[in-house]
Amino acid sequence: MRLASTLALPLMALALPAAAQDHSAHGQHAQHEEKPQADHSGHAMPDHSAHAQHEEKPQEDHSGHAMPDHSAHGQHEEKPQEDHTGHAMMADHSMHQVGDVPQGPPPPEAFEGPQHAADAIFGAEAMAEARANNHATHGDMLTGTLMAERLEARFKDGEEGFLWDLQGWYGGDIDNFVLKSEGEGELGGEIEDAEIQALWGHAIGPFFDLQAGARIDLEPDTRSHLVLGIQGLAPYMWHVDGALFLSDRGDLTARIEGEYDQKITQALILQPRVELELSAQDIPERAIGAGLTKIEPGLRLRYEIAREFAPYVGVEYEAKLGETADIARAAGEDPNALVALVGIRAWF
Repeated sequence: MRLASTLALPLMALALPAAAQDHSAHGQHAQHEEKPQADHSGHAMPDHSAHAQHEEKPQEDHSGHAMPDHSAHGQHEEKPQEDHTGHAMMADHSMHQVGDVPQGPPPPEAFEGPQHAADAIFGAEAMAEARANNHATHGDMLTGTLMAERLEARFKDGEEGFLWDLQGWYGGDIDNFVLKSEGEGELGGEIEDAEIQALWGHAIGPFFDLQAGARIDLEPDTRSHLVLGIQGLAPYMWHVDGALFLSDRGDLTARIEGEYDQKITQALILQPRVELELSAQDIPERAIGAGLTKIEPGLRLRYEIAREFAPYVGVEYEAKLGETADIARAAGEDPNALVALVGIRAWF
């Protein structure tokens, strides 16, 4: 024990100075922590004033920047709450509006006011005239057109002939006056067939007009007919014109025409066309038998120099049918013929 006490005293004496030295070193470390500030300030002193300002400015900017950032950050914490609340209010408001969309007819109070409120300001007479002008220029405008569907020279079996097919109209989009004329004959010779139709047209749908009126045959003999027909645009863009004719001699006949414009280019157009004629009874003076009397399918290729003017070439097959063909054979005629043609299509 005495030996241990004797050894402990020197060890404690050695430990105390060591601890003091370590603590002093720690104090030096603390001084070392503070030394950069002293060094920094000392470094700022030998530099120029501008450099010193540059060294101090980041501290000022940093402190100033830190303060606004902190306040702005606080505002940023509150702003999303306000925006989110407003967004929710807008969403609720829009949902509320959707739910309030009226259903059914207008309420009775919507019809309590005057029919034309502007009458109370400008006067009923002035507004009636203005409405009439508006309707005339937008809904009841009158227009007119004259179209030469076919003006052509025809060549068959060494014979040369001509043909015309004209149509014009004047009126509105519901009712109009229609004028039609067809005929054919020999070049340099007499007219073999000629007719004129004067019709009233009335729209019975978006694409078809009902037509009624009179037809007068000028050749081969004078004869008048009542006409009831339909004209318009059929499915697949076929232009259709069909009519029944009741003559003053009790003859009932019919004619159906159809044509289609197939665009090859914007100016080059191929037109298939077919015409079919029928008769309810024999008409000996016209060399017509009952039933299907004639069919004329053909192709015309036209080039539109302008929309209003287009020359064309084509080919057509003429065939008399049924009893009409028999009458032609009995008269020494060929009921069938292939026709080459050249013509002009124009409108004004």
